[in-house]
Amino acid sequence: MLLARAGVQVTVVEKRDHVGGRTSTMEQDGFRFDVGPTFFLYPRVLQEIFAAAGYDLDAEIPMKRLDPQYRLVFGGGGELLATPNVAKMEQAIAAISPEDAIRFHNFLTHNRLKLESFLPFLENPFSSWRDLMKPSMLKLLPLLKPWASLDDDLRLHFKDERIRLGFSFQSKYLGMSPFRCPSLFSILSFLEYEHGVFHPVGGCGAVSTAMGRIAQEMGVEILLDEPVDEVLMEKGHAVGIRTPKRRLQADAVIVNADFAGAMQRMVPDAKRRKWTNQKIAGKKFSCSTFMMYLGIDGRFDDLSHHTIFLSESYRQNLRDIEELHQLSEDPSFYVQNASVTDSTLAPKGQSTLYVLLPVTHESGKVDWRTETPRYRELALKQMERIGIKDIESRIRTERIITPPGWRDGFGLYKGATFSMAHSLDQMLHLRPHNRFEDVGSMYLVGGGTHPGSGLPVIFESARITSKLLLEDLGLEAEWAAMPEVSEKADKKAWMQVAS
Repeated sequence: MLLARAGVQVTVVEKRDHVGGRTSTMEQDGFRFDVGPTFFLYPRVLQEIFAAAGYDLDAEIPMKRLDPQYRLVFGGGGELLATPNVAKMEQAIAAISPEDAIRFHNFLTHNRLKLESFLPFLENPFSSWRDLMKPSMLKLLPLLKPWASLDDDLRLHFKDERIRLGFSFQSKYLGMSPFRCPSLFSILSFLEYEHGVFHPVGGCGAVSTAMGRIAQEMGVEILLDEPVDEVLMEKGHAVGIRTPKRRLQADAVIVNADFAGAMQRMVPDAKRRKWTNQKIAGKKFSCSTFMMYLGIDGRFDDLSHHTIFLSESYRQNLRDIEELHQLSEDPSFYVQNASVTDSTLAPKGQSTLYVLLPVTHESGKVDWRTETPRYRELALKQMERIGIKDIESRIRTERIITPPGWRDGFGLYKGATFSMAHSLDQMLHLRPHNRFEDVGSMYLVGGGTHPGSGLPVIFESARITSKLLLEDLGLEAEWAAMPEVSEKADKKAWMQVAS
């Protein structure tokens, strides 16, 4: 959308029969499920992208703000209905830990300052360590505390571990433990309370569908059912792509597929000086997920739209995932009951349930051919902990995705659903760059590059990457102020999208 607005000729090449990759909709027997993301945060970034392209996000994609945002159930006892209403949230916290309730306002104030201070850096590329040495960045160190973990940071605000978990489980959006995740990411839970948790009508896949339609209205060509086999290169520069059907020449190639998987499929190892296969294999990767998509006879009107169960064995659960690479017997899990909000997702009188259990990425220690039936039974049993009982006989349709399914079906390296982990040694300039450093005229966008994972952050990476590409093509990036047809519109750039 941004490139088309600037007058660039764009072709999207998509492996699947619809756009969106993991941010898309799966339909089965009359039920509709989000494949990956199930809620929308911080719509400001996408609102600005739509406005830059000449569209109104609110008009194109109706969204419902959720209140409560989700229900947290603690395996160690207690529940919390998370609400953006500050007074009600203080009361809910007080029911578990009165001492922590009075600190909720300070948590919001602290993280409001943290987000406002760091946002300009998230909105710009990081190409080297020199970007970290800027005086404006160094001034932020006492606020960002890169030496502290997310849990360390939250200890300044909340003493009860359950409350800290309630404000740190969001580190799973990055595929990381709150005990390892950098303290910066306390802004994730803050975003939920300050800016809302939204449900796009039709699910998050509706966002991708609308963006695909708008892109086509703007003149973008979208080729479906066409996986990319190879990035064509000459003298160290990307000059196009090859698919099973054709070769496409281009002035630039943007890769939005999972970085680690795409490089090993599309760019020969010898053509990558810095990001070799060996270098990629030595990086830290996020967790994976065991997914169940269930179409259920009947409704669950007393079950929240989002419910998160945090196991009493939460720390061991995380150790199993990140260190031991084994399956937990008391796993934490998440259930989306979107039909309580959105009647478009299931036949009348029926429901969709999206069930996610964080698990280890592929390490060779778990044989999912034998473990899948057992873990399915364990997941159904765990769901009883949040009040979903006797469900087996009510299942009308079902699909399961395990780490090998994420690897084979979606091209995710090691089945890591949140790409490369967001540890300090893999952030900012230490992630693959938006202007890819190993191949000229190649650009990256998505969770595998700067700024990182999560839909609003990924949309921000789209702005960063688009500005860099347009700069290299000699075009302006002030989309909203540009005329409909650029004088330099004959410059070509093909956007290669291989989900």
